[in-house]
Amino acid sequence: MELIMRNMFQSLGKSRSANRLAKKYGLRFGAARFVAGETIAQSIAAVRSLNQSGRVATLDHLGEFVFSEEEALESAAMCLQTLDAIAESHVTSNLSLKMTSLGLDISKELCMQSMRRILDRAKQYGNFVRIDMEDYAHCQVSLDIYRELRQEYDNVGIVIQAYLYRTEQDIADLGAIGANLRLVKGAYKESPSVAFPEKSDVDKNYVNIIQKHLLGGHYTAVASHDKAIIDFTKDFVKQHGISNDQFEFQMLYGICDDLQNQLVKEGYRVRVYVPYGVDWFGYFMRRLAERPANVWFVLKNMFK
Repeated sequence: MELIMRNMFQSLGKSRSANRLAKKYGLRFGAARFVAGETIAQSIAAVRSLNQSGRVATLDHLGEFVFSEEEALESAAMCLQTLDAIAESHVTSNLSLKMTSLGLDISKELCMQSMRRILDRAKQYGNFVRIDMEDYAHCQVSLDIYRELRQEYDNVGIVIQAYLYRTEQDIADLGAIGANLRLVKGAYKESPSVAFPEKSDVDKNYVNIIQKHLLGGHYTAVASHDKAIIDFTKDFVKQHGISNDQFEFQMLYGICDDLQNQLVKEGYRVRVYVPYGVDWFGYFMRRLAERPANVWFVLKNMFK
């Protein structure tokens, strides 16, 4: 049953018609728990609240369904406005983005032009930009673009997904250029030909890449709500004398607040991924697919 529900939500997340319907009706049925709002002002308010509790953030203007150059340029403009808003409000937050929202599927050149504008603006403010990894079809081109940008910018990082077979080699290759990585398990539905189908294998690979990247001396963002993974990381850095300045824990907005606050009290840096915008549906569906408990939360809100 759980697998059926996961597949259903993942398929819904890719539906253009469902996305249009979601935009029409707004953040209802529990989506507001996971999405900070539809406007920059709402997202900045959410980040300010996180900062007051000792947590830092990374803001993401959501957008995955981009089919024209005009939409891609609008999305890039929102990234620039988000960086401006972070600087003007003095909140502590990075920027996260998906390159498909910048027109990667339309033209690599279009995407690169926007990436350079965004990274230039971030550098002006002394800020950092994280490239989110998307589905397997975009993995290689995303890494190629990242390597190209790293030759020009030191304020950019990328996400690596533990459920892909290729990931261990990618970690080694990216370590050679001193990459700042966010390590995740992976939330897209992928073929067993490219990704581990069993959760236990994903977990083993996740632990493996955390160790490798940390031991390489590279900045590592461990993005997980899995307490076993978090406890492993805490023990590992202590055993190997790795400074708390070399890593951080990252979690999603609206999930495991108590655990986030506990880690802050223990002296760890905790960064919360804060999504906002009108194009929230695909992100919301992946959150429902990840954890059955999220589905029951939504169902309870529907019948209140």
